[in-house]
Amino acid sequence: MTTDNVVRNFHHPYEPYDIQQQFMNAVYDCLEDGKVGIFESPTGTGKSLSLICGSLTWLRDNKRRIFEDGFEVDTKNKDDPPWMLEHARKQRKQEAFRRRQELDERLAKIKAQEKRARERTSAVNQVYKRHRVGLDDGDGDEAQFALDDYESDRESASIARGAKFDNSGLSAETQALMDKLGYVTGETKTADGQDFDETKIFFCSRTHSQLTQFSSELSRVKMPPAITMDEDTSNDEVEGLTEDVKHLTLGSRKNLCINPKVSRLGNATAINERCLELQQNTSNESRCPVMPTKDNEALLNDFRDHALAKIRDIEDLGVLGKKLGVCPYYASRPATKFCEIVTLPYPLLLQSSAREALGLSLKNHVVIIDEAHNLMDAIAGIYSVSVTLPQVQQARGQLTAYLQKFRNRLKGKNRVYVAQIIRILDSIIAYLQSIASNSKASDGLVDMVSIMSGKGVDQINIFKLNAYLQESKLARKVDGYTAYADEKEREGLPPKRKDGVTYIPRMTVPVLMHVQSFLLSLMNPSAEGRFFYSKEDGDDLTLRYMLLDPTYHFKDIVEDARAVILAGGTMSPMSDYEHHLLPYVDPGKIQTLSCGHVIPPSNLLAAPVTTASNGVDFDFTFEGRNKEGTIVNLGQAIISMCSKIPDGVVVFFPSYAYLDTCIASWKRLCAQSAKTTFWDRFMQTKPIFLEQRSDHQSASKSGGTSKEAAADCVLTAYSAAVASKNGRGALLFAVIGGTLSEGINFSDTLGRGVIVVGLPFPNPHSAEWKAKIQYITSKENARGGNGKAAARDHYENACMRAVNQCVGRAIRHKGDYAAIMMLDKRYGGERIQNKLPKWIRNSLMAKTGVQEMERALGQFFAVER
Repeated sequence: MTTDNVVRNFHHPYEPYDIQQQFMNAVYDCLEDGKVGIFESPTGTGKSLSLICGSLTWLRDNKRRIFEDGFEVDTKNKDDPPWMLEHARKQRKQEAFRRRQELDERLAKIKAQEKRARERTSAVNQVYKRHRVGLDDGDGDEAQFALDDYESDRESASIARGAKFDNSGLSAETQALMDKLGYVTGETKTADGQDFDETKIFFCSRTHSQLTQFSSELSRVKMPPAITMDEDTSNDEVEGLTEDVKHLTLGSRKNLCINPKVSRLGNATAINERCLELQQNTSNESRCPVMPTKDNEALLNDFRDHALAKIRDIEDLGVLGKKLGVCPYYASRPATKFCEIVTLPYPLLLQSSAREALGLSLKNHVVIIDEAHNLMDAIAGIYSVSVTLPQVQQARGQLTAYLQKFRNRLKGKNRVYVAQIIRILDSIIAYLQSIASNSKASDGLVDMVSIMSGKGVDQINIFKLNAYLQESKLARKVDGYTAYADEKEREGLPPKRKDGVTYIPRMTVPVLMHVQSFLLSLMNPSAEGRFFYSKEDGDDLTLRYMLLDPTYHFKDIVEDARAVILAGGTMSPMSDYEHHLLPYVDPGKIQTLSCGHVIPPSNLLAAPVTTASNGVDFDFTFEGRNKEGTIVNLGQAIISMCSKIPDGVVVFFPSYAYLDTCIASWKRLCAQSAKTTFWDRFMQTKPIFLEQRSDHQSASKSGGTSKEAAADCVLTAYSAAVASKNGRGALLFAVIGGTLSEGINFSDTLGRGVIVVGLPFPNPHSAEWKAKIQYITSKENARGGNGKAAARDHYENACMRAVNQCVGRAIRHKGDYAAIMMLDKRYGGERIQNKLPKWIRNSLMAKTGVQEMERALGQFFAVER
């Protein structure tokens, strides 16, 4: 029931552009019709505000309809006069409205209190008692790491218990324990005892920093109330009123834990395990002092009211939890029932176990995923896992040391299962060692039978072993003992040991919990993913499980939610989402939109540059790009274009290896009709800055911190050079898919020109891509389609998504302008051009050569803006 001609007031804080109006209407219609939307709106077009205004307007309209429809009274008794029926309807409506008003009035009072507190600017007069946050570390006895007895007849029951969660976010087993201790674990109820869980919007993005930006945008929006009691109030009068948006952001324990002796553990898994362990302590001295209990139940309501009284980000919730003395991780669970918008990062939404732990039900709610261009890769990343040969060897050694230390306490099934884990680890080690010594290939598909070919491994029931690992907490206890023993050694107090016990090496890093996550992947359906090995120069041999099909892990979200919107600045090409993420959705239930840009057409010059200045085609295929003539022509093209582009120019190369090859050649080869090298000519035109390959590699091994730091360093220097008074600007060499190709803002003078060199096709001969292509081909053939064509399309789409991220770095707002040049003869083909974003296609010149491009650039930048 799309209503294209309906003029809606979306309460946008500014005068919306036409494409913003189009985008908001598309969002509204998608939610109203219960569809899956794939929406593309370039960065700089106000996408976040459009998502907020479109979805919130629909939400309040929907809430108003449901509220009004919910008070129709039973008319079966025809003897009742109409005035009595109307009176009964009004009474029911007044009671429901009164309950809503109570919450709104509390929020208004808190908001006023906080405003007065800010005006006083004094932290002395805190109204709320601060609770001491901390816990006793215990006596440090190594006995705490011993396993409890384990009986096999508990296996199936424990699996069933562990799989059931309610809205408290706790497992059924933990709830029973907490109920015994007097903890609060029940669902949130309204005054009349009814569940309060109206339709809400779950807004998801990749990181908390992006969610913080979203929260900032959300605070700009002023919406009229969904419900008013006075039925005589006109629409104009309602529009003049405002009602604050009820918003909450969710995070993991790592984000929200306020117990310093738990949060200092740093590792998310360690924090989770320590938190759950504290829940099992029965003494007041041992359990976490900020965990909600019946004694401080009122704090939950205080936390909820304060959290909803204003728009807060994840850090604000941590501060609020400390102020009130209540755990914000658990206190936020019941508060979500009263929200209109809940924001959360990718992992908490996309991982089913995370949703269960949070007690999140998406049933009949709205899901909006922003920055969704990498959604399929994100799902694959969440459900993929890898281990190196040294990690498995180290885990084996630590487990053996643990077994020897506690050998007299390990009885029955504990001894059996620990022995089974050691056999599996030995089998993995033997397989990887055989690969390391025999295989000359850098990577390959792993035969699952070969991994599990060790002595007695084929007799192990992986499902029972998984149940044991989950319930016994073996990995946590082994890692805990490893850290404890290492700490004792560093203190000069080595743990007691008997003859034959392996002494734990100094500064050992606990790894069994990481290896356990890989062992759990052994249970994954073979149809969804594959195992691979890889070994690169200077890197350890790695064994990894890679998810090939994200469909199953996203399907339950789509089927539960009322509507799902995937939004991003560069969602093109969109066919991958329909074919490889949503193949089970009726095409009529999928809505797509690709918006233009807010800039006038004259502010963008985009062209496929297919021939060099000497008339030779640009051929950056794997076979042709390393030819000296190709590199010479590329260098000449960059010099020619940079001479016509003011300020900053960013050149994106298809790989770090090719960037290194080009630089080495340019430092050796002389430019045409010149005695200086290409490199010297570049430096004479503009100072050069490089995205270093070493930065990228070191970042991949350190969780991204060094990568971000290196990117900031390069950007700072590049920005300073562009802003300098010499007037030459600067030249930045970067890599497609690298640190600087995504999420970086090259607005205004930082990116007056963007040059894309070639197409960054993945290596089709790698084991991973061979498996992907084979999987897609067979799956499409089974559906009766053309498997080979489907695989080729997916392969091209992966390339073009990376290209589209690069070209989206330049134009960032309405007044911005830039030139985008795509160098490769393949950019002249219709097939590749159709995979570019709409806003690029609409301004795309016909394929051209370097000399023609040079003239076009001169004319483009001669225009005064």
